[in-house]
Amino acid sequence: MSNIVGVISIKGGVGKTSCVASLGAVLAESFNKRVLLVDANFTAPNLAFHYGLVDVPVTLHHVLTGSRTIMKAIYEYNKKLHILPGSLLGKKINPFLLRKELNTLREFYDIILIDSSPNLNNEIMATMIAADELLVITTPDYPTLSCTMHAIKIAKERKTPITGIILNKMRNKSFELTIEDIEDCCKVPVIGYLPDDISMLESLAHSKPVSLHSPLSNASIELHKLAAALVNQQYKDPRFFSQFKQWITKDVRKDEVNRDVLRQRQNHW
Repeated sequence: MSNIVGVISIKGGVGKTSCVASLGAVLAESFNKRVLLVDANFTAPNLAFHYGLVDVPVTLHHVLTGSRTIMKAIYEYNKKLHILPGSLLGKKINPFLLRKELNTLREFYDIILIDSSPNLNNEIMATMIAADELLVITTPDYPTLSCTMHAIKIAKERKTPITGIILNKMRNKSFELTIEDIEDCCKVPVIGYLPDDISMLESLAHSKPVSLHSPLSNASIELHKLAAALVNQQYKDPRFFSQFKQWITKDVRKDEVNRDVLRQRQNHW
C-alpha cells in the first residue's frame, strides 16, 4: 500500500513543482520505487511540462468530473514513474474527490506525490485531506517564511502530519535565513536543503528531471539525500571532492541530523 505525500506551499515561486518532479524521478530511478506524480494544482497545473507532456487528452480534471476513470488519466514516463496531469482549461471540479480517487491507486504504487496548489483555498485543502503526510517547501526569506508558517498552521489544524520542511534555492549568503531560523519560527524540522542550482533550470528547459539531466549536480545530490531519508535508506554522495571535504571539515548541517532522526523514527515504527 502506497504512502501519499502532499507537497505544499502557499507562495508561488518557491520551486514546489520542480521539487516534486525531481524528487519523484529520484525515488523511482535511484531507489526503485513505484511512483505516481499527481498535479493537484487545479487552476494552474504545469507538473506535466517538466516531463515534456503537453496537450494530454485525459487529465485529473476528467476524473474528478466523472467523465473518465483515473486509470485513463495516468501516463507512463517509464515503468517506475507515472504522471497524473491536470488540465489548463478544465471544467469546474470538486477538489475534495481527490482523496477518494487516489485511495483506489494505493496498491499500485509505493509513493504517490501530490503537487498542490499554492493558493489557500479548497485546492490546497484537498491535498491536505488526501495526503498521509506533508512536505512544506520554503525559501530563505521573510515573506516566504510568513507564508510557510501560515501553511503549517492550517495543516496542523487539519491534523495532517508534517514530515518536514524542504528549504529551497539556498545561496549560502549571510542575508538568508538559516535552517535554525526556519525551525525556530515553524517548529518543524528542515529535512531538505536544496541549493539555488542552475541545473534545475537547465533540466526544465530540456523537459527532464535534474537527476537525469545532471545527476552529479548539487541539487540532484541533495534530492537523493532527501529521498533516501523518506524511504528509510542510506545515501552517500559519490563525488570524491565532497567526500574529501566532509572528511576534512567534519561539518554536519542540521538537515542531515534531522534526516537521521527521521530514519530512526521509521525504524522504531
